Amino acid sequence: MELDQPQAHSTPKRDLEPEEMLRIIFEYAAKIANERTLENVLMLMADMGRAMIVSDRCTVWLLDKHKDELWSKVAHGLDEIRIPSSAGLVGYSVMNDRAVFIDDAYTNEEYKSFLEHGALRTDQQTGYRTQALMVIPFKNSEGEIMGAYQAINKLTASGQFSAKDMEYLTLAASYAGKSLESALLTNEIEETQKEIIFRMGEIGESRSKETGNHVKRVAEYSYLIALGLGLGQEEADLLKMASPMHDIGKVAIPDAVLNKPGKLTDEEFKLMQNHTVIGYNLLKNSSRRILKTAALVAYEHHEKWNGRGYPRGISGEDIHIYGRITAIADVFDALGSERVYKKAWELDRILQLFQEERGQHFDPAVVDVFFEQLPALLRAREEYADV
Repeated sequence: MELDQPQAHSTPKRDLEPEEMLRIIFEYAAKIANERTLENVLMLMADMGRAMIVSDRCTVWLLDKHKDELWSKVAHGLDEIRIPSSAGLVGYSVMNDRAVFIDDAYTNEEYKSFLEHGALRTDQQTGYRTQALMVIPFKNSEGEIMGAYQAINKLTASGQFSAKDMEYLTLAASYAGKSLESALLTNEIEETQKEIIFRMGEIGESRSKETGNHVKRVAEYSYLIALGLGLGQEEADLLKMASPMHDIGKVAIPDAVLNKPGKLTDEEFKLMQNHTVIGYNLLKNSSRRILKTAALVAYEHHEKWNGRGYPRGISGEDIHIYGRITAIADVFDALGSERVYKKAWELDRILQLFQEERGQHFDPAVVDVFFEQLPALLRAREEYADV
């Protein structure tokens, strides 16, 4: 993918032979067909285009009509980048549905103003030297422009793209349009599922007069702690999506108990504890991975490391790691938030409690990562603060 600094190439490369080109196309087509994550599809598309035409850099840009922006991912683990939809050469190409072919960005007069606001300005910031450029827009099945391929600097001895390169990148762009249309649909379905899960979580919290931001904060805390513990990106994302459902069982708890301003009686506390079992039973029979994970979190986020939690009184590593993570995320937010039965705690008081409860209420390893991640957790708390 596109890099921050130019790659060093000691000897020029050569154009691909026809059989090599076919191998590249088949190799990437197989990878793209098996990929369900939109960001990964974008990066695979860019890698395929770069390999096909032997360019130094290649980026696939998507048009976000709602925000009137073009966006892309430039590397794994980095945030997406966004530019105005009319910015630079890519914006010109997309807005005018026109392929652009430039031999030397520094001597080209036709697109001078677009280059000065795009590639040449970036060169000044990074020290990279843009020479040859190609931008080719691509469309969906309805003939609507979805985005564009952008290739920079040919790595062969000529240093310039050819008409054949334009033909090959146009082929890649045509394939990109069809593949990305499918990936965008999958992404939209997944985003809808996430939205529904958050809304369901908010319903559970609203019954106890807590804000929807509570579930957003718990999701962020759980995600950050999961990554800090060494869980993979996929698992961290899964927990982030599932953890907002941790208190969904509260929908079945009477208001008189949920919103009682004073201390609960023993009978009322037993009734309150049932929200873990209710949430589990609501979700456990789903075949969807997110909801199955949410069922587990709902069931186990009140269990304690020392076995004195509920509903089952399990202990240590018998509690799933998702439950152990959500437990500390939930308590951190609950203590730091004002509730009908208490004032918000000061941060120092919360941190002291966590030190005391390390190895008692909470998994020691999770507590340690909590403290390591505390700056990021506090930033998330500020970002999703209650208004």
